[in-house]
Amino acid sequence: MAGNDVNTSKKKKNNNNTLDHDSPYYLHPSDSPRQMKVNEALYDKNCRDWVQDMEKFLFAKNKIGFIDDTIVKPEKMSKEYMPWMRCDAMKKGLVTTTLEKEIRSSVKYANTASKIWLDLHEIFGKESAPRAYELQNQLTNTQQDGIYVSAYYTKFRSICDEIQSTFPTPKCTCNRYTCGIGIRLVEHQEKEKLYEFLMGPDGDFTVIKTQILATSPTPGLGSAYHVVAEDERQRTIINDGKPSIEASTFKAFVPNNRD
Repeated sequence: MAGNDVNTSKKKKNNNNTLDHDSPYYLHPSDSPRQMKVNEALYDKNCRDWVQDMEKFLFAKNKIGFIDDTIVKPEKMSKEYMPWMRCDAMKKGLVTTTLEKEIRSSVKYANTASKIWLDLHEIFGKESAPRAYELQNQLTNTQQDGIYVSAYYTKFRSICDEIQSTFPTPKCTCNRYTCGIGIRLVEHQEKEKLYEFLMGPDGDFTVIKTQILATSPTPGLGSAYHVVAEDERQRTIINDGKPSIEASTFKAFVPNNRD
């Protein structure tokens, strides 16, 4: 009986010292920098994708506060000091194991995970005029070239999304949802995307493109895509399902875009 009382006492003590699973200081026994990885290592051309993957991963682990400084380092006398230090060490290990060797050496003297994050932002977070030109040039020169409209639209949207992620457009600073300047700016950006998109489809879509541009009010990019795709489907049905140049080209197109 005495042994059972001792074991019960130990269990209660352990339970009192165990962190809540919802606490940002909680570390699962299986957590380790080598096991907690994003999809690929950071290098000079994948910074945006790496940051997004890392932020999603840390958010899912309830540890995003250790890189954005929302979880401030406690004083040494605080009971949260050691849990904070353990979690921060884990986050430093996680981030550094996903860096290429040359990049890792540039941040190895950072004291905290948030300092590493800040250093990486200084290195890769600056806007690049050559990259902006490259993306805009890709967008302008993206053409259907015989592939399915859905494949062309997917490629077009991916470039648009990267441009928006890498070089977000300025917003009105008045913080009013009904701001006329902000609304007009968004409308102008959407029209630019629509015009760029309609420049890409093959010559068979000339009539439907003219109809879209003549529509009032001007449809959005998604609506325009659905109209063009529907026109493609109708013409495929009219052709009695005969193999088309688009279909054969699409089969050849897919492997060439696995980069």
